[in-house]
Amino acid sequence: MGASRKLQAEIDRVLKKVQEGVEVFDSIWNKVYDTDNANQKEKFEADLKKEIKKLQRYRDQIKTWIQSSEIKDKKVSASYEQSLMDARKTIEREMERFKICEKETKTKAFSKEGLGQQPKTDPKEKAKSETRDWLNNVVSPCL
Repeated sequence: MGASRKLQAEIDRVLKKVQEGVEVFDSIWNKVYDTDNANQKEKFEADLKKEIKKLQRYRDQIKTWIQSSEIKDKKVSASYEQSLMDARKTIEREMERFKICEKETKTKAFSKEGLGQQPKTDPKEKAKSETRDWLNNVVSPCL
């Protein structure tokens, strides 16, 4: 009984760390795409990579628990099994987001892929452009 309680406490601790890690990952993700400074962007990308590595270690631990007989034998509550599966899926979703970010940063500007991409527009410029188009559409019928 003591081992089961200890396992539950450890699972709770890891699930909490996963949740915190995902929140940190999201905040760094936003910083990467909000900054225009290349040096800051590189720093944030390095932080993002460090955070995804932490989440991957937790994912490995979670996968081990999911496959363990203690979880499958229902000695530990069934809700833990679902929580572990959800945490693993969340981490894998973040890994996919990181892969996209990493691919964007590694694409050279004058490679075939880089030249084939649409030019990146500043989010503020994009908003201005959309507002300008909307105003033109609203005003033009009146003229």
